[in-house]
Amino acid sequence: MRRYWFVLIALLSVISGSLLYIRGLTGEANLAWGFGSLFGFYFSSIWLIRAIKSKELGSDVLALLSISATALTNEWFAASIIALMLSTGRALENWAEGRASKHLDALISRVPQTVHLYVDAGETNEVAITNIPLGSRLLVRSGEVVPLDGILESDGVFDESALTGESLPVFRNKETAVDSGVANAGSPVVLRTTTTTDTSTYANLIRLVSSAKHQASKGVRVANVWANRFAPIAIGMALVTWIITQDTKQAVAVLVAATPCPLILAVPVAIVAGISRAAKLGVIIKDGIAVERLAQAEVVILDKTGTLTQGGAEVSEAFFISTSNPLDILRLAASLEQQSANVVGRAIVSYAKSKNLTLANATDVIEMHGHGLSGIIENKKLSVGAPEGALPDWAPISSDLIVQISIDNTVVAFLGLADPIREESKETVAKLKMLGVKRVLIVSGDRKSTVDTVAKTLGVTESFAECSPVQKLEILKAEQSSAKGSVIVVGDGINDAPALAASEVGIAMGAKGTTAASQAASVVIVEDSIRRLSSAIAIAKLSHSRALQASTIGMSLALVAMLAAALGWLTASEAAIIQEFIDAASIIWALVGSSKAK
Repeated sequence: MRRYWFVLIALLSVISGSLLYIRGLTGEANLAWGFGSLFGFYFSSIWLIRAIKSKELGSDVLALLSISATALTNEWFAASIIALMLSTGRALENWAEGRASKHLDALISRVPQTVHLYVDAGETNEVAITNIPLGSRLLVRSGEVVPLDGILESDGVFDESALTGESLPVFRNKETAVDSGVANAGSPVVLRTTTTTDTSTYANLIRLVSSAKHQASKGVRVANVWANRFAPIAIGMALVTWIITQDTKQAVAVLVAATPCPLILAVPVAIVAGISRAAKLGVIIKDGIAVERLAQAEVVILDKTGTLTQGGAEVSEAFFISTSNPLDILRLAASLEQQSANVVGRAIVSYAKSKNLTLANATDVIEMHGHGLSGIIENKKLSVGAPEGALPDWAPISSDLIVQISIDNTVVAFLGLADPIREESKETVAKLKMLGVKRVLIVSGDRKSTVDTVAKTLGVTESFAECSPVQKLEILKAEQSSAKGSVIVVGDGINDAPALAASEVGIAMGAKGTTAASQAASVVIVEDSIRRLSSAIAIAKLSHSRALQASTIGMSLALVAMLAAALGWLTASEAAIIQEFIDAASIIWALVGSSKAK
């Protein structure tokens, strides 16, 4: 917030000093200008120290030298102008970043802070998760996140999509292991803990994300690249001017003309314009450096579930016995399944409603989580669930999840469920290549057969399946070691969070994705559409191009002004005013067209 106050102070300093000077109060004017200059010196010194510590020297060097030199030669008006430009540029950058939090708070908060601990055979107490010893018996209710790794004491159904990438519910038998971080998608279960909060799968994942963030590539901002090249030229020209003329004020005028205001203002303006345009399309870019890295995209690593696919179950195949009425069977099955909150049930109901079927009431409904439902509908005994044996010849289903429908103990239909590919995924992959992305990879925690099918459908030649978060990181690092441009990661699950944090640009599908992924990423696609990925890259490329052009125009004009100052044609104050016109030209160019990408 103090940077915004800095802008106000610097602006008031310039205006009040100018008004006092017009009234002939030179001393008071210098005092007003000096007040703003003092703030400029203070903040530029702090930013320079931070830049030195982070090894990111840039435009702060010349700004500090210019303010110091003008102050020493009593060119207070010029000093206040530089302070105003410096504060405005920093405020723009600060606004562009939007103070986006990149901490692990959301990732940590997803884990329950308390658990339901069995204290005797049938009673549970709510206890802090940090106080749970190994071997404790915990109750995990329907819809809750498993707090600690453990062994099931009864069968259960779990939504593991956020952790493994498996989009469909997974049935786990009694006495099998369940990892922390997955959600209970069935009835309440009891598990015996095998880890503590420090050693659980989820805790290790949090540490992995934290480490990935720390090791993530910093990158070099375009303004700093220009400033690092321009600073030696400016200092050298000012030094030569002083050696030849022995006129300190003339040398200071060169430094003032060299103040990199086009870099301080025009580059942030171009970047902010891109961020604003992206936001209108449902893409939140958290900071300016993400825009610059997006523009240099060379490799894009795509998750499958929830990114290239819808991230949920949908009926993809339906086969009915020849002597039946398919629509009537589907109506009865959906009537039964509407009694269940299971993702499979919701998919069947949705499929029936898409055919405008009117559902009936079911009675005597019994749900066996992981197996299916049974009940009575219109005096018929109906059961919907997992197949009980080999599929008949009339049901050649190839889907990953198969549902059997029986009426009065006779099998009458089979439904195949799958996670459908987004309609826009193939178009997006093609557009990425048109935008200059050299390689597109699919890296998923899902089964190999499923990942290979998606890759083939989308025309992606490189795919990796059954990948853990650690393996995703290893693939990312291998790509980063050979790529000259940026390696971008796109995902939506907790298992994507480490790679999102470690990549040059992490892009989270935020509409259905986990908060963990959104927090770890530097870009969030709010609209539930992968096509916004190509839009974001196109906008970033245009904004980056405009920033480079604005820098070229601004610094070229600054060189002309520096030469004029070196020849004695401009005083420091006149050079500061000239810089204002240079700033205006650079900013106008940065704005023209930078918000027109689609």
